[in-house]
Amino acid sequence: MFNFSYFTPTKVVFGKGAETHVGELVAEQKCKKVLLHYGTGSVVRSGLLDRVKKSLDEKHIAYVELGGAVPNPRLSLVYKGIELAKKEKVDFILAVGGGSAIDSAKAIGYGLANDGDVWDFYEHTRVPVACAPIGVVLTIAASGSEMSNSSVITSDDGQKKRGCNTDFCRPKFAVMNPELTMTLPDYQTACGCTDILMHTMERYFTNGGNMEITDNIAEALLRTVMKYAKILRNEPNNYEARAEIMWAGSLSHNGLTGCGNDGGDWACHRLEHELSGLYDVAHGAGLAAIWGSWARSVYKDCLPRFYQFAVNVMGIANGAAESTALKGIEAMEAFFRDIRMPTNLRELGVSPTEEELTLLAKKCAIATGGKVGSAKTLDEAEMRAIYAMAK
Repeated sequence: MFNFSYFTPTKVVFGKGAETHVGELVAEQKCKKVLLHYGTGSVVRSGLLDRVKKSLDEKHIAYVELGGAVPNPRLSLVYKGIELAKKEKVDFILAVGGGSAIDSAKAIGYGLANDGDVWDFYEHTRVPVACAPIGVVLTIAASGSEMSNSSVITSDDGQKKRGCNTDFCRPKFAVMNPELTMTLPDYQTACGCTDILMHTMERYFTNGGNMEITDNIAEALLRTVMKYAKILRNEPNNYEARAEIMWAGSLSHNGLTGCGNDGGDWACHRLEHELSGLYDVAHGAGLAAIWGSWARSVYKDCLPRFYQFAVNVMGIANGAAESTALKGIEAMEAFFRDIRMPTNLRELGVSPTEEELTLLAKKCAIATGGKVGSAKTLDEAEMRAIYAMAK
């Protein structure tokens, strides 16, 4: 195992009616004015936004609003939010929604607390030194952004999807009512479950240090998400299943399942970022579409981990290491199909040309500094081969 630091400062208020506590949670921050940031309509249609406003009003907390966050959140809205926040002298940002609204809020927070162009932090030409404080009312279990140090933003031309990871942006609090996720379409629920699984697997498939306790936590989390994802496929209003998935989403990306390893692989995420940046596909679906090709490309270089995954997570009987590992990969793909997720780019609705395959690999190589991965370190040629295999 490796030495590690584990930092999770986010206060979690979880359960039915949790959103009624928003006003008191914001009041604890001693702020003067809040930017209320949300998506494109579901929080309005469901009545959630009105309930959040009422909670703020009851505590006499001033706020301004900025809607419009979309999947693969756009840089232009971040710029708009920074401008509005500065004009209105905002000192706290409250994101109401899923990962898109939260990541956008974090980017606005960076822009509010630092001079210069916020995009520099996502291009990694500068490093932020602070972030305006963030709070979250979560409506989608997926990204884990409600407790993570991560924010991912997409340029408006779709050519670049980039992340910025610092502890400055970890939310001060996260309000989580599983009932708020019951209005999600089945496809979005499945995409969210996939993202949660992938946040755990990115940290699990490594060649750099491991701890038994961390492995046990990760494996239990994976088994739990797979169990309840199947239940939600048939019972979308099952509260217990929604609660299990929502809490798993936070635990999958707050750093817990990476304690003691080398930080994780993250190749699938980086490969998928270029897919959703270029084609604007759902992030979770893109991960499912690329995972099998990635796994078959790297498993021999990380065989003990793939063997352990097959036995402990997928329930494959002990056998020869390589055949057992391959059965584990096949079982994972079968699970994705079971929850109606794609397992290749064709099923994702994407048909890259040879030129686009080259472009995707080139963009991924640029974004990663030329190489990415821990299970196996991939260069640009290997990235292209994985994209091609996934067709």
